[in-house]
Amino acid sequence: MKGLVIKNTGSWYTVLTDDGQTIDSKIKGRFRLDDIRSTNPVAVGDRVTIRPNAEGTALITDIDERRNYIIRRSSNLSKQCHIIAANVDQAVLVVTVAHPETSTTFIDRFLASAEAYSVPVVLLFNKTDLLNEEEQQTQQLLIDIYSAIGYQCLQASAINGEGIPQLLQLLTGKITVFSGNSGVGKSTLLNTLVPGLNLRTAAISEAHDTGMHTTTHSEMIMAPTGGWFIDTPGIKGFGSFDMKPEEITSYFPELFKIAGGCRFSNCTHTHEPGCAVLEALERHLIAPSRYQSYLSMLDDHEQGKYREAF
Repeated sequence: MKGLVIKNTGSWYTVLTDDGQTIDSKIKGRFRLDDIRSTNPVAVGDRVTIRPNAEGTALITDIDERRNYIIRRSSNLSKQCHIIAANVDQAVLVVTVAHPETSTTFIDRFLASAEAYSVPVVLLFNKTDLLNEEEQQTQQLLIDIYSAIGYQCLQASAINGEGIPQLLQLLTGKITVFSGNSGVGKSTLLNTLVPGLNLRTAAISEAHDTGMHTTTHSEMIMAPTGGWFIDTPGIKGFGSFDMKPEEITSYFPELFKIAGGCRFSNCTHTHEPGCAVLEALERHLIAPSRYQSYLSMLDDHEQGKYREAF
C-alpha cells in the first residue's frame, strides 16, 4: 500500500494512503541499519510503501526516491543529519528583523543548503507591524540585498494582514515547507492562512527577545487554496551537511557568478591574488554579510563541523 507521510511525532509517522486512509506507522527495523545516517530516516513529504497489520497500524517497508529535500546537520552528534522535509516545491523561510532578530548567517546557511538540494526559497520578513523606523530601514536593506541576488522577498504581518494575499497567491497548489527560528511567527502565519487551524502559539521571551518552541513535530497541512503547507519546529541554528569546500561558492549565486573571473580555478576567495570575488567585495558589489557567511561555512569545514554523507 502506497502513501504520503504527513506527520512525524518521533517514532511514529502518520501516512495518508492513496485511497484516503490515515494510518499510524512505524519504520521497519532495517531502516535503522541501512546507510541512512539521519535522525529521521523517513521525513514528512516522503512517499512510502506500508504494510498494515491486525492492530490497525502499519510498518513502513520502503521509501520512494526523493526529488529533493531540505536538510541540515543534526545537533545530535551521534547522528549525521536531520531532514526537515522532502519532495517540496518551495520553502518559505520566515525571518524577523526584531522580536526576535534572525541573523544573516542563519539566513545564508539555509539558502545555501536549499541551493544545494534544488529547493526554491521565498524570504518572508514577518512581524512588520512591530518594527520601528530604524528596524524598517534594516529590513529594507536586507530585502534589497536578497532581491538583487534573485530571491523573492515578501513583507508580512499576521496581525494587520500585510502581505497575506500575496503570500497565498505564491502558495496556491504547491507543497511549501515553512521554516525559521523559534518565535518568528510561523504558527501564527499558518493560523492566518488556514482558518480554524488553531496551532499553538506563544509570546517571545521578554527577557531575552527569543522565541519559545511551540511546534514540536513536523506536519503537512492541507491548504485551503490547494497544495500543502509543512509546519516544522523552530530551528536555533543551521549546520550544513555534506558540502565540499570547493563547492560552497556555487551555493552563493552572486559569488559563483563572479568567481569565473578569478585567476585560479581553485580559488578559495580568501587571500589569492587575482581573486574576482575579493575585488568585487572591495568595490561593494557583494554584501559583506554574505561574504562573512561564506567564510563561516568554510570555517565549519576546517574545524571539522561538517558531516560527510554516507
